[in-house]
Amino acid sequence: MSLIKQLWLTIGLVLLLAFGGSLMIGLTATRHYIQQEVRIKNADNANALALSMTQLDKDPVLMELLLAAQFDTGHYRAIRLENPAGETILQRQADEQIDDLPGWFVALVRFEVPPGRAVVQDGWRQYGTLTLVSQHSYAYRTLWRRGLQLTAWFLLAGLLSALLAWWIVRGIRRPLQATVTQAREIGERRFTTRPEPRPRELREVTAAMNRLSTRVREMLTEEGEKLDRLHHRLRLDPLTRVANREHFMQRLQASLESERREAHGCLALVRVGDLTAYNERLGHARIDTLLAELGQALTRLADGEEGSFCGRLNGSDFALLLPWEDDPRALASRLAAALHPLADAAETIPLPLAVARLTPDTRRAELLSRLDAGLAEAEALGPREQVVDSGEAPPPLFTTHDQWRQALAQAFDDGVYLAHYPVLTPEGELLHHECPSRLRLRGHWRGPELFMPWVRRLALQPRLDLAVVTQALREIDRDGLPRGIHLSLEGIGDSHLIQRLQRLLTTHPDAGPALWLELPQVAVQHRLDRVRDLCQALRPHGCRIGLEHAGAGLARLADLQDLGLGYIKLDVSLVAAIEASQERQAMVRGMVALCRSLGILSIAEGVTTHRERDTLIEIGVHGLTGPGIRDPRHNLEDDSDDD
Repeated sequence: MSLIKQLWLTIGLVLLLAFGGSLMIGLTATRHYIQQEVRIKNADNANALALSMTQLDKDPVLMELLLAAQFDTGHYRAIRLENPAGETILQRQADEQIDDLPGWFVALVRFEVPPGRAVVQDGWRQYGTLTLVSQHSYAYRTLWRRGLQLTAWFLLAGLLSALLAWWIVRGIRRPLQATVTQAREIGERRFTTRPEPRPRELREVTAAMNRLSTRVREMLTEEGEKLDRLHHRLRLDPLTRVANREHFMQRLQASLESERREAHGCLALVRVGDLTAYNERLGHARIDTLLAELGQALTRLADGEEGSFCGRLNGSDFALLLPWEDDPRALASRLAAALHPLADAAETIPLPLAVARLTPDTRRAELLSRLDAGLAEAEALGPREQVVDSGEAPPPLFTTHDQWRQALAQAFDDGVYLAHYPVLTPEGELLHHECPSRLRLRGHWRGPELFMPWVRRLALQPRLDLAVVTQALREIDRDGLPRGIHLSLEGIGDSHLIQRLQRLLTTHPDAGPALWLELPQVAVQHRLDRVRDLCQALRPHGCRIGLEHAGAGLARLADLQDLGLGYIKLDVSLVAAIEASQERQAMVRGMVALCRSLGILSIAEGVTTHRERDTLIEIGVHGLTGPGIRDPRHNLEDDSDDD
């Protein structure tokens, strides 16, 4: 039995004992008082009547008239006159007039009143004995009314006491429930705090729970900060704070070899010309400041764009990848506008640049070779020249904005196709399928590299997200297999999309727990409020929400845990060739340990070889996905490129 129920039971028993005891004591006292009054009345009336009879002549008719007159006016139940031998001389008797009262009540409070007795004299000798019994039916009625009044008052007092007790119990129950909820959240590795209640005992418990939660959160945050520092030391250039060459090349390779075949966008190379000469002329400090400013400018261009990143390839060369940019000339103009003023502030330092378009079949070595050649050509043309390599871009499906808008709207209405890539546990059990989308355009299923730039340009990401989730829920209803869906940064920021997702999940209540929603890590950096709204809105439906491409920024995981995050997917740059890097193994091991402490699943992305898989399993990841991971039990391979 719960503590609240025990408290209510105790309050009920106390009220019952108090009011029931008061009722019994009140009725008993009243009954005793009435009984005494009736006894005295019997005695007094008997003596008065006997005295009147003593003073009269003992004429039988006269005596009978006196007795009858007294009986009729005195509310008596019985009057009897007996001679000294015990024989009845005169008698009057009436029935008890209590038919209107409950029989159980009369039996319960039955009056035991002795009759009044007095002697009637005839001169100096005894004429007889008078016995008188008053009619006390009115006493039963008085006692009944008294009982009803007491009961009504006790019920009213009981109701008021119950309301007061309910108010007090609620005041205890609310902070107690908050403490229970906090303990449950800590058990679920969600380290939240609660306001301290006013009751001293509960305040002490809540304060202790808050200290525990805060301390554990601080410990986990410290571990995350250590991992971030290790990540920065191993992955970032110490001067410019952008990705170093190794990290940039790994991420570029992952983008080009994505299992979802989404490689598209533009890659740019920027070179600080004659770096050695300018170092000697202007000094290392001034050139280092310029290089740091160039890194910051490139970071701002990539910041907030999902999948975008920049890096420093060597002392003088910087690179920028924008996967959603489909116009290399526009990117070249933006780079010139952002970087040339910085070089002019130091001196007219050469900043040639080259931009190339990415295609799904682009190879990294070929791409970098083309960019190096373009950069050399730009240097030969002049200090601020630009060379743009548009590549062999496929012919556009549509030529105008209106044509694209109509085609995409029709594709959304027709329904999307979901590819399937398994995410497995180390034991080979299915966690879920990653499901990138395909749209049917001009009679064929097209990959994101063709339609995503136009979806972004026309601000249709929320509509695409809704179509993808709708299709995923339908497929879950059909086969029951869990599916992972990527939500775009723009979709997360759309409040109308969140409302539509709530309504959609309400119509598919059984499919909600099998839906895994993946958010870009950049969302928690730039749209945390929207991420919080999304998590709070979808958590009641049982959806699992996680972050994909997780790398740096794990120091915030403890703070993000109150969102209800269920998993993270480790970025492929951490996974690639991990068996050959002790530093990355140590980093991933720490990330996995932090995730375990928070109750979050850690899933490795982009696993391609058995050695990577075995190393990650030894480290302790909860799941794996990538080109090297196949589920032998489900033949759901991506065939969306077929007509």
